[in-house]
Amino acid sequence: MRIGIHSFSSGPSLKEQIQVAVDAEQQGLDSCWFGHIFGHDALTLAALAGRETDRIELGTAVAQTYGRHPFLMAQQAVTTQAATGGRFTLGVGPSHKVLVQSMLGVPYEQVGLHVREYLSVLVPLVKEGHVSFAGEKFRVAGALQIPDARPCSVLISALAPMMLRAAGELADGTILVWTGPKTIETHYVPRITAAAEAAGRPAPRVCVMLPLAVTKDVAAARQQAAKTFEMYGRLPNYQRVLEREGATKPEELAVVGDEAEVERQIRALSDAGATDFIAWAFPVGEDASGSLARTWLLLKGLVGGV
Repeated sequence: MRIGIHSFSSGPSLKEQIQVAVDAEQQGLDSCWFGHIFGHDALTLAALAGRETDRIELGTAVAQTYGRHPFLMAQQAVTTQAATGGRFTLGVGPSHKVLVQSMLGVPYEQVGLHVREYLSVLVPLVKEGHVSFAGEKFRVAGALQIPDARPCSVLISALAPMMLRAAGELADGTILVWTGPKTIETHYVPRITAAAEAAGRPAPRVCVMLPLAVTKDVAAARQQAAKTFEMYGRLPNYQRVLEREGATKPEELAVVGDEAEVERQIRALSDAGATDFIAWAFPVGEDASGSLARTWLLLKGLVGGV
């Protein structure tokens, strides 16, 4: 299992987020991911982090599809791939109705069809540099003119069966959140793997992103997670995911405990079929810096060993 870390997109400054990628590389982690909600542009962050690092994979988790035409998303992704020297992975997703329809004023409907057609335009452009597609949502014919273009990997935040099928058939894998070993093993991995096999494609990547804190005060960690991630539990898409795992609130799925317990939980994700773990590291208690230091040290020790 590959071990990565997520840099929160709203709060830390641009410089601080790029420093997360630098630190992650120095600690030997496999990847660093940037979010895209109300803060900095995730692809720009990845491109800038690429200039400050040499080895680590840099990705978006995730950039929203409804706010950016797939041709323009592909153009920026290939540019970011060039800026990072071929270390960029584009994670995209349709986001949520409250963000797309209520905030942007864009109809949030036929989401499964939107994602399938979006990928049908995006993937050929980032892999081959050209596309000719005519569907219900998109009609796109064109090519990128980027001399130093390299193929770019694409992941999709796929939670429902239709989305998992599209991820397996058209993308390189999925980025999951607010899920645990039970649902990974029984719902996500079988569906996306079957779709990829039926399409004659390689085994898909299954990235799991969850809050993580190494601490002896589990109760305090759950309370902090409840405050930090409360908004996610109010989104219908995530409520369904939590229910499938047998949880009701995001903090129930936070990976917390001492080093042995946290390692056990991450290994359980790997055993269930996850190929990557992306940590949302968060501080706990009065010794916040000490908690984060223990978290980073644990992640470093897991690289290549899970």
